[in-house]
Amino acid sequence: MASNWAAFAAAEPELATTAEDRFGAFTHHVLATLRKDGSPRTTGIEVRFLGGELWLGMMPDSLKALDLRRDPRFALQANPGEGQSMGGGDVRIAGRAIEVEDRETKAGYREEVEPPEPFHLFRTELTEVVRTYVEDETYLVVQVWKPGAPLRTIKRK
Repeated sequence: MASNWAAFAAAEPELATTAEDRFGAFTHHVLATLRKDGSPRTTGIEVRFLGGELWLGMMPDSLKALDLRRDPRFALQANPGEGQSMGGGDVRIAGRAIEVEDRETKAGYREEVEPPEPFHLFRTELTEVVRTYVEDETYLVVQVWKPGAPLRTIKRK
């Protein structure tokens, strides 16, 4: 089961806002994809939240784009920023990336984002959103959301 960003935001608006804020705090984040041999590849990426979708834009024939064309599974981690503060916590998203070839959709993205041409565009289907943070300098709190399931919160001392 997977969900787009709008469905996630409707189900868990507070967590969605926190995630968008974390990704909005910095430009570059880390994307993990799978190579031909199944081993992980991590690369930098910029992401956009537009029209109820989480979008991944990439340079033509980049290795990460080729990885996603072959196997759409990905993991995405928000840039933690400098030092150890990680305001808002650590946010990770997993799912599948679906390449968008539709000219009208790409034109809308192009108008909003102005990416270098040409580019690959992927919309995401989320399978998990995880936020980890420290509460009251005492508790490690992990929030886990999966489509069709209630938000799970684990608190450890």
